[in-house]
Amino acid sequence: MRREGEHRYSVYILGSLSGTLYIGITSNLVFRIRQHKAHTFRGFTAKYDVDRLLYYETYGEVSTAIAREKQLKGWKREKKVALIEKSNPQWTDLSRAWCEKPVRTTFQDRVE
Repeated sequence: MRREGEHRYSVYILGSLSGTLYIGITSNLVFRIRQHKAHTFRGFTAKYDVDRLLYYETYGEVSTAIAREKQLKGWKREKKVALIEKSNPQWTDLSRAWCEKPVRTTFQDRVE
């Protein structure tokens, strides 16, 4: 469990349906992925429609996360693909449910 004031930093890999990859770092993964999906910022991910979360790692120290991001960015594509496929062989969008609107139900639906 995360304590008050404790930060978590995520290094993540996004992909597009055409196979383009992007590596980033954030202190709020859910919020950042929602920004990518909404194309909030102009740039690489918006231009190439790179918005599917394929892989992520979480760290307690920002310096460790930054070092890992740099390491992954230095890898050849084949090594990045192998990392993704080790834990996500189907290239499923791990964030799909994060961006769906919750289904509203009535009280009657919940008691039946």
